[in-house]
Amino acid sequence: MIAILLGLLGLSIVVIVHEFGHFVIARSMGVEVEAFSIGWGPALLTHKGKRTEWRLGVLPIGGYCKLKGEDGFRAALDQKLDFIPADKGSFYSVHPLKRIAIAIAGPTFNMIFAVLVFIFVVAIGTTIQTAPNRIVLSSETGAMVQGGSSNPADVAGLRTGDIIRVVDGKTIRDYSDLQEVIASNPGKALSVEVMRGGTAQNLVITPHLDPNSGAGVIGVYAWVDPVIATIKDQSPAAIADLRTGDTITEANGKAIRNTVDLMEAFKGASGPVNLTVVRDAKSTSMTIVSKSLEETGIGFVSVIRTDKATSLPDAIAKGFKETVSTLSLTIKSIGLLFRGVNVFKAVSGPARITYLIGTAASEQIKADGLAGLVPVFSFLAFLSVSLAIMNLLPLPVLDGGLILVFIIELFRRKPLTAKSLYRYQFIGAAFVLVLFVVATMSDVFFFVGK
Repeated sequence: MIAILLGLLGLSIVVIVHEFGHFVIARSMGVEVEAFSIGWGPALLTHKGKRTEWRLGVLPIGGYCKLKGEDGFRAALDQKLDFIPADKGSFYSVHPLKRIAIAIAGPTFNMIFAVLVFIFVVAIGTTIQTAPNRIVLSSETGAMVQGGSSNPADVAGLRTGDIIRVVDGKTIRDYSDLQEVIASNPGKALSVEVMRGGTAQNLVITPHLDPNSGAGVIGVYAWVDPVIATIKDQSPAAIADLRTGDTITEANGKAIRNTVDLMEAFKGASGPVNLTVVRDAKSTSMTIVSKSLEETGIGFVSVIRTDKATSLPDAIAKGFKETVSTLSLTIKSIGLLFRGVNVFKAVSGPARITYLIGTAASEQIKADGLAGLVPVFSFLAFLSVSLAIMNLLPLPVLDGGLILVFIIELFRRKPLTAKSLYRYQFIGAAFVLVLFVVATMSDVFFFVGK
């Protein structure tokens, strides 16, 4: 329940920021705002201000900003008018340039919000737990990547044990960096510099597009040494008397080089797994009963990296850079929807977004207290940029669709007729309905899969 509430709160913040942008600029352009609501549905609470009615909706999801006369084309249709009524202070009474400014204000406020949040995040600092930039070929386990008949890592000549130092000119500090650059560049030939046996080698790799996620994949796992860092209380590992600091060297007689080897040993076991561990420079044998490596309760040594700005100017610069990077990634992601991506798996609807925000927030708070919310803020900033870009698409009903209409008015030097605008909006409503159905089905598949 807490996760759901946190998720709704996070999603609502991003939407309310968007609507507040419309509110501020509308007021400044002389357009009256009849109502501003936090949440949807019937109002639980209302407050009548001098110029605007403030509402608290029964459904705690986002909100809306109601401008005077914004649905004037409906009134024109009811009254069988060719023109849209433009009473003083109404949306259609102001110049098209002002209407464009009002429409673009929502996405603009989302972008400003993202910049401010990213500045805050890098100023506070984020701690990332990841793995080294050393790799294991997934083909060694028989796993093949989605989107192709061969693994790009194999085709490029990568080998298990390689340390990836540079990809496409970007320095790779750890596995998180590697995932980021590979995921955002499906289908692009990338130059790769690896260290192999103390010698630098230059290769070229082209990630495949995973149709289920929309991300680039190359067919590698992270190489993590099988050194036990943590053990959960009452777990199979604790019952087997495994201890932190132990190094697992064998499993059922098979040599273990890394956690991928260990994962495969558990996967192929039909019963208890016999382990050989090195403890205090001595080999010890023991048996553990577990269906998978994940269920053993063992945590392994990982890379912990803290990213923090060195000064306020550095935080501002990094905040802008992160926003631009997120903007670029979002635009790329939209383009991938037309390249064979499975939209029922790759597209997230409100339910899944709420779940992801809420779950991440609740788990981070449990682990790190309020400090754990910092990574969640990053996700909200990412979501805010995505909302801005999606709303700027030149589609009816969206802000971008309205902007397109007003630009046409500027060139025609006269407004569109009420019937034309109604048909345009009707098409947009149908498109949004289809998108809503796709997103809802995607969410259903996601939760059924879980």
